[in-house]
This record gives sequence, C-alpha cells and structure tokens, in this order.
Amino acid sequence: MSSLFREVQPAVKKETRRVCVMTLTEMIIMWIVFAILHIIMPETVPFDYTVILGGIVGSLITVLNFFLMGMMVQRAVSCEDEDSARSRVKASYSQRLLLQMLWVVVAIVAPCFHFAAGIIPLFFPSIGIKLTGIVNRKNQNEVG
Repeated sequence: MSSLFREVQPAVKKETRRVCVMTLTEMIIMWIVFAILHIIMPETVPFDYTVILGGIVGSLITVLNFFLMGMMVQRAVSCEDEDSARSRVKASYSQRLLLQMLWVVVAIVAPCFHFAAGIIPLFFPSIGIKLTGIVNRKNQNEVG
C-alpha cells in the first residue's frame, strides 16, 4: 500500500487533498441543512445516525473516485501507445462509474444509510470545483 502512495505524483496528491477538503466542508453544510430541515419538518426530514453515516460513506466514495481518476490520468499520460492510454481511460471510467452505481444502490437499500445523504456527496466535487472557478474568476476581475 505504501508503494502505491509513493508512486502518486504531487499534482494528484494536491488535487485529491483539495477535493477532500471541499467534500468535507460540503458534507458539514449538508448536515447543517438536514438539521435545519429536521427542525422545520421533523416528521419528513430525519437527522439521525443514518444521515451522518450516509454523508461520511458517500463522501469517502466521492474522494476515492476522484483519487482513482487522478491515478488513471497519471498512468494514461505515462503510456507510450495512444490506444493503450485510451483503453485505460475507458476502463477506469467504467470501473469508477460502477463503484458509484453500487454505492447508490447500497445507499438506497441499506437501512443504515439515509439515501439522500449518501447520494448527495457524489455531486460535491463538481459543485466545489465550479464554485472555486467562479470565486477565482471574480477575484481576477477585481484585481485586473
């Protein structure tokens, strides 16, 4: 396992750390929203261990998916053959999509997870990256 992490390029480590922090922040915001909705509509929106557990596992799946994507890009770039790189990318995409689909099924079926709290984190990196782009663009416009 340690040899796997020694082979990870600094850019993959940095971006995975960034996505991890974004995901953690958004997970906490999600929990706050669940808590507020639970106060407003306690019979409709729960706030219990299933929400917490769903958020944690969903976030872990999300960060793992991003890390695996980074590793795929790292390996695809090192391929000499374009066809080999293309097949690596396709295989990785299929495997990561399968991982996410399996998690969605587990989040819906397993009673220990709140389905929404487990599925929502899958969207966190996309949301975080878009918000970061908007903030960076706004800061560039104010400076320039």
